[in-house]
Amino acid sequence: MKKTIAGNNPAVQGRLRRIEGRHNALLKELRQAFSRGEPTEGGYYAIEGLHILEEAIRSGVQFRAVFFSSSAAAKAERLLPQIGAHVGTVMLPEKLFASAVPSETPQGVAALARWKEFSLDDLLAPTQVGPLLAVAGVQDPGNLGTILRSAEAFGAAGAILGEGTVSPFNPKVVRASAGSVFRLPTVRAKLSPAIARMRRQGLRLIATSSHKGTPLPEARLARSSVIFIGSEGSGLSRELFSQMDELVAIPHSAKVESLNAGVAASIVLYELARQNR
Repeated sequence: MKKTIAGNNPAVQGRLRRIEGRHNALLKELRQAFSRGEPTEGGYYAIEGLHILEEAIRSGVQFRAVFFSSSAAAKAERLLPQIGAHVGTVMLPEKLFASAVPSETPQGVAALARWKEFSLDDLLAPTQVGPLLAVAGVQDPGNLGTILRSAEAFGAAGAILGEGTVSPFNPKVVRASAGSVFRLPTVRAKLSPAIARMRRQGLRLIATSSHKGTPLPEARLARSSVIFIGSEGSGLSRELFSQMDELVAIPHSAKVESLNAGVAASIVLYELARQNR
């Protein structure tokens, strides 16, 4: 059953269709995209939250459809003028919206969206300027989102996500990145084969370590560097460690065994940016 929502605000009136059936094709696509954390057949990803939608609009993201819960009329009035008239916009009853969106406290706004994709060739092009990140096995979505956010904040040229790393399209990664995932060039690739290409480009390979290596303030962090960040539990594999040009250690209290991946990456990226101002 579909109804047009009439409203007092001309920006809303006539734009929203009400969907009340859980088997609606658009709603099923949204539910599947959220549950899989991967693109739909049409190449769209699920995102949610007012701030994330606004960041997506600001970043020029392409929308297939935008969904509002029935309690989010004010948010619809705020967002609809910024969304192209060709984009499908629908309103869902509260329970139906909550059944599709995995967040424990949904904000009443979600969308199917698509943003620019990049290749390893793009990130390793000779004309590429700025350091790169190589993420090896980071599985926590919050950590990866933090890493991508810090990468954009401190001028990284992009991120290469290796095997075992959580998908950058996971809704929790998107939310933790605060929109950086829409703009930072990010690719998924096997890291070992990529290292040979990095060396051909003259890039310097640097890994972080909790207990050994050059103290971070003394390390030489050139812009033509690739910073390798290992998994939360075991760090980088021995195979990857053996191929690094330098290990750097972040000085911290001996009472703390190690820093988590998101914090460590952020500190190293800040220091790299500071050295190259």
